[in-house]
Amino acid sequence: QVQLVESGGGLVQPGGSLRLSCAASGRTFSTQAMGWFRQAPGKEREFVAAINWTGGSTYYDDSVKGRFTISRDNAKNTVYLQMNSLKPEDTAIYYCAGRKFRTAMSEIKNYDYWGQGTQVTVSS
Repeated sequence: QVQLVESGGGLVQPGGSLRLSCAASGRTFSTQAMGWFRQAPGKEREFVAAINWTGGSTYYDDSVKGRFTISRDNAKNTVYLQMNSLKPEDTAIYYCAGRKFRTAMSEIKNYDYWGQGTQVTVSS
């Protein structure tokens, strides 16, 4: 069973930056695609970014393209989300997710493991 633990959330002013980390347990991390999702109050959970098992392919929702960067370090069993130029509408709980396959996907239903989430608040 893979366990995912997010960290790095917090309060930041508009235009600021944060880097989220997601540490994974288990020996299968390096063969799994990973993703970041977020859920704002009163809204559905939505896709943010995904990365394939090697890190060679990445995908982003249009709302974060050019501002967020997903990356991974398979030696450290960790996936990251660098968030720049943050906006108030980026405020949400951010979840890390993993799937048993190597290709990155944007649909929630394709992910098998979830972290507990980390709060990101963008406010002045």
